Amino acid sequence: MTKQNKDTKQAGIWSSLPEDLQSVAQQKWVTYIENAESIGCGYPANLELQRSLCRVFALSDYVATVCCARPELVMELLSSGDLLADYQPEIFSQSIHAQVKKTRNEFDLKACLRFIRQREMLRIIWRDLERWARLEGTLQDLSILAEACVRSALMQLTAWEKSPAPMTPDHKSAQLVVLAMGKMGAHELNLSSDIDLIFTYPDCEPAKKRNAKSSEEYFTLLGRALIRVLNDRDSNGFVFRVDMRLRPYGSSGSLVYSFAAIEEYYQNQGVEWERYAMIKARPVTGRQQDRDELMQLLRPFVYRRYLDFATFDALRDLKRQIQAQVERKGQQSNIKLGPGGIREIEFIGQVFQLLRGGRQPALRQRNLLKVLPLLVELRQLTQTCADELVSAYHFLRHAENAIQAMRDEQIHSLPEEKEDQLRLACAMGFERWSDFLSQLDQHRQQVQTHFDQIFADVDAPDVATSNADRVWGDTLVENEAMTLLEQAGYDDPEEALRWVHQLKAGSAQIYLGERGRIYFNALMPRLIDAAANYDQSTLLLIRMIKVIEKIAGRTTYLSLLLENPAALSQFVKLCDASDWIATYLARFPILLDQLLDPVALFAPMKQAGLKAELENDFAGVDSDDMEQQMDVLRQFRHAMALRVAAADIAGVIPVAIVSDYLTAIAEIVLAKALALAWEQMTSRYGTPMCQVDRKKRKVNFGIVGYGKMGGIELGYGSDLDVVFLHDSMGNGQQTTGRNSVDNAIFFARLGQRIVHILTTQTAAGTLYDVDTRLRPSGYSGMLVTSLESFVEYQLNNAWTWEHQALVRARMVAGDDALSPVFADVRARILKKPRDEAGLKIDVREMRQQMRDELGSGSSEEFNLKHDPGGIVDIEFLVQYLVLLWAKEYPILLKYTDTVRLLESLASIGCIDVSVANDLADTYRHFRGMTHHLALRGQSLEIDPDKEFERQQKVVQQWEAVFA
Repeated sequence: MTKQNKDTKQAGIWSSLPEDLQSVAQQKWVTYIENAESIGCGYPANLELQRSLCRVFALSDYVATVCCARPELVMELLSSGDLLADYQPEIFSQSIHAQVKKTRNEFDLKACLRFIRQREMLRIIWRDLERWARLEGTLQDLSILAEACVRSALMQLTAWEKSPAPMTPDHKSAQLVVLAMGKMGAHELNLSSDIDLIFTYPDCEPAKKRNAKSSEEYFTLLGRALIRVLNDRDSNGFVFRVDMRLRPYGSSGSLVYSFAAIEEYYQNQGVEWERYAMIKARPVTGRQQDRDELMQLLRPFVYRRYLDFATFDALRDLKRQIQAQVERKGQQSNIKLGPGGIREIEFIGQVFQLLRGGRQPALRQRNLLKVLPLLVELRQLTQTCADELVSAYHFLRHAENAIQAMRDEQIHSLPEEKEDQLRLACAMGFERWSDFLSQLDQHRQQVQTHFDQIFADVDAPDVATSNADRVWGDTLVENEAMTLLEQAGYDDPEEALRWVHQLKAGSAQIYLGERGRIYFNALMPRLIDAAANYDQSTLLLIRMIKVIEKIAGRTTYLSLLLENPAALSQFVKLCDASDWIATYLARFPILLDQLLDPVALFAPMKQAGLKAELENDFAGVDSDDMEQQMDVLRQFRHAMALRVAAADIAGVIPVAIVSDYLTAIAEIVLAKALALAWEQMTSRYGTPMCQVDRKKRKVNFGIVGYGKMGGIELGYGSDLDVVFLHDSMGNGQQTTGRNSVDNAIFFARLGQRIVHILTTQTAAGTLYDVDTRLRPSGYSGMLVTSLESFVEYQLNNAWTWEHQALVRARMVAGDDALSPVFADVRARILKKPRDEAGLKIDVREMRQQMRDELGSGSSEEFNLKHDPGGIVDIEFLVQYLVLLWAKEYPILLKYTDTVRLLESLASIGCIDVSVANDLADTYRHFRGMTHHLALRGQSLEIDPDKEFERQQKVVQQWEAVFA
């Protein structure tokens, strides 16, 4: 067939291309056909495939060059089915490994890898430009190609190395661990990307042989050989450009580092941008246990245990540097580094990863497209924001690939030549360059808007200086400053100014660095302005200053309040509403994080949600790090209590169920403390077992809650009244472990461990004060009691007040099997026959003793809890009636809380319904007052006239029963 006839027959295959690209495609197609026929390999017969390949020729000089040089590759991709199939990563890697394994020397290895690269790049580019592959598939194929080439090449080079490999402590040959950084680590490689690598090796010693090299020397030689094989350019091109500049100390550092040296560097010298780079780090060679060990070493550097809002600054500074570089080089058209480009989308995802990954293990993802949906779930981004970022990312990465596919060049700037602009527009599905630019600009504008909102620059100068700036700036004489504060609305400007001066002259600023001082001086005028809008402006300012005094040395928290106007607003509102919250935030600044999400802040969780949240918090915690476990448990409890307080103040939840939420938090915390203690004890001593009638069974353990805990009536500052029980029976029962101990010893130590977890002061404070005096024989008794001993004591030796306490007792944590057993024991004890006169005397005497010790003792004050007519009167009244009537009415054994017991007493006629309703209403009202007084930091003594009517109704009922 003549060339003219061939051209005429095939003219239709490029006619669908833009007119200016048709001649380009035709020229390349003719050359490809001639070369294919010259070696007898043929070319695609299918007209649609011809059109497709011709279109790819028009868009990619690289593909055209490869096909013309090796036309057989096209038919091989078609006959194998690889062109139209999605690769399975494992099979793809195995295929490369099998080809490389056949090489016999470094020359063969280079040739083999370059052939593999050409074949696979032809397939990947063709599929990408024709959109036969999703973006994620293209990026993964490129990343698997790089990883397989690195791993297979290293395998061969290691096998050919004449020096013996260093030996690990377990007497295995040590292997070089290649850490893939950046896009390779995240499976996000683009079509012409460098691969960023770091070489490291595990703990090892030189082999005990004559020609053995030191570990560093051995692995340096291997590393250099690997770079050479991948990076060197010859007539067949290169495999991947290798960039080693991300290693410790950059280009001036050693080529390889031991794990110990890596850990030391990042602990002591690692900087913020290296944390950013390490997010995507992934080991691609070496033994799995070495890979795991390396990532464990790096995790604390990347993901901080506590929130670190200085991350915003570090990444913003890095972005500024890049922007400055772009402007200097005139790279505004750079779709990676320019405004609204790929890097800004990555920054948005990664700042939240660095910020929250230490406490949210789910965010420890390498791949950006997996991170963005998680940020929506965690309420860090809106769904609209995430959708727009994902859409822009797809568009920009497709454009990036199309640009690089033209000539296999690592470029990210929009083309300037009209032909290349038309190619890019065509590759992206647009007829005209202007249409492509319009869509691109829309995506970049959306990205930049979201980026600017998240990285708002807090230290940018204000347009005008406010009066608060002048007061804080100390440029005014005292009278002028006081006048400005008075004009702003301060109720006591003199006192307010005194506190401002005290803060400026105090020690708060001593430990501030330059950045911290900028934040400090930017934040205080805002707080001064904000407080002026509230009725008790001076008191509010004082509360906030007390918090600032505690956190001023921690730039992280100053940054948090400045970076987040909503958080700052919540901070002011909560400090105004509650001295307790202000004090709480000062004691535990990490709670400021809760202010970032108003939806979650005012939505305390119930039991199931609490459990899920706690388990999520523990997901990334080392099971051997008890200190961290205790801190996480404390942070959880404090955060959840703050949510309840915020919702209480806002009136989002009824006062009547505040205690329900606080009790649920305590139950979840107790259960987790028990689980941690149990795991520690059983790992050391084994599981406690009990043999009865020749049958062995596991011993059950439980925590019984008394008082407010048992009655589901906890307040903000309540301690926990608990008793520890187990159901081991008989003597000589032991645990199963190698270090077996008697069950009694095991449980005594278990109880001590639980109390230690709950009460020990750590950097995150304490969990709860714990009172165990209600156990049999009080402080003189065993900390943990067997159920047998508990029953015997309660039936034969307990005082009436101990049976009163049992009215509000219930199992709150422990083995489920023990809960019904304890309920039966409790019922048996409460149903004991009672002498009415003797019971009345005992209850009345105990109540009088408590009034004498804890009441206000004054007619000028009314103690809501302990004075006559207060909360405890209602509780004692209910407990008396339950003990008196429980034998006849089993319904009185069902509940442990005072309100429902009143309802039960009314339902069986032990108390008048109207009286029961009045007492229940007063009880709820008084308890609600105790919550709010606690939040305001006030005592329980109030003006007796305010609640006189309610108080007298309680007194009258008390007298009616006990007179």
